[in-house]
Amino acid sequence: MATILYFAYGSNMSTARMRYRAPSSRFVCIAQLPKYRLRFHKRSKDGSGKCNTIYTGAPADSVFGVVYEIPLNEKAALDRAEGLGRGYNEQRLSVFSSDQRELQVFAYIADMEAIDDDLKPYFWYKDFVLTGAEEHRLPSAYIEDQIRHVAAHVDPDRKRETAELGKIRP
Repeated sequence: MATILYFAYGSNMSTARMRYRAPSSRFVCIAQLPKYRLRFHKRSKDGSGKCNTIYTGAPADSVFGVVYEIPLNEKAALDRAEGLGRGYNEQRLSVFSSDQRELQVFAYIADMEAIDDDLKPYFWYKDFVLTGAEEHRLPSAYIEDQIRHVAAHVDPDRKRETAELGKIRP
């Protein structure tokens, strides 16, 4: 079966969320994308901020995430869930595993028109990101600085929140 490597740096770091979207996905490793920075500024159709990674060129900046191997026949469902072509584009990137292996992956990167630096994530979305980061033991300083300290707000649509959380809970 043909597969592809995917770099998840947002809510798909959560294995439960990723498996909901690509059931046969397999964890490969945690990885680092140098000279990029994590932001929660991608405008979602629900009006909140979703994760994006932006190139800064600064050697001190890095985005950590999870590399999954996914079957090509499950990629279309992941593309739909991520909104490929509707705010996110697919981009090929080089990331580095903890043992410094360079891996060629794809990731979803926000269109410039879909970025709004005034947005905040909903608490439930931020929790997916935080859960995935902790589950995969990303560096604690990264988790604190780039995820835990990000301001979030309550989703005014409690049905949406319940539906999103219900997708990964029995």
